[in-house]
Amino acid sequence: MSSPKRTASSRTGGGFSISFPAMRGIQAGREFYVIMCPLRHLPKLFLFDEEPVPAELRAQRALNRNRVPALTKYIVDNRHDYVFSALTASIDGEMAFEAVQDDAGHTNRLGVLSIAMDARFLINDGQHRRAAIEDAMAIDPTLMEETIPIVIFGDEGPQQITADVC
Repeated sequence: MSSPKRTASSRTGGGFSISFPAMRGIQAGREFYVIMCPLRHLPKLFLFDEEPVPAELRAQRALNRNRVPALTKYIVDNRHDYVFSALTASIDGEMAFEAVQDDAGHTNRLGVLSIAMDARFLINDGQHRRAAIEDAMAIDPTLMEETIPIVIFGDEGPQQITADVC
């Protein structure tokens, strides 16, 4: 499985960036991306409510630690057939998408998403799944090589993405 690639890139202002294979979409006139993230990178990259994120930047409900053990147990007890839906995150920082040519006509949709290393990665939906995945990896380190889809939006403020609306 591929890992995010760390590069120095002029696409993200000349600083260091982390790159993911990605698909690009349009929703409400804005670009968004879907990446596959190795589970081992979730705790390092994607922050949630418990971590040092100012209250004004939080768009998700508070993490309820009481929900995490049941989700962790679900992963560990169903190691070969658990299923989780995508996490949703916003990136408060510079991003650049570089489309790749392909023979199937998806030229503008498939590519590499580079995100500046100084960007803030915030989970807007899925903080309980993220915490359970982190706990499950401590029990079963082979989970680290698996992936989870993450839908990424550019940060447009805390009201941009709210799981409670739907």
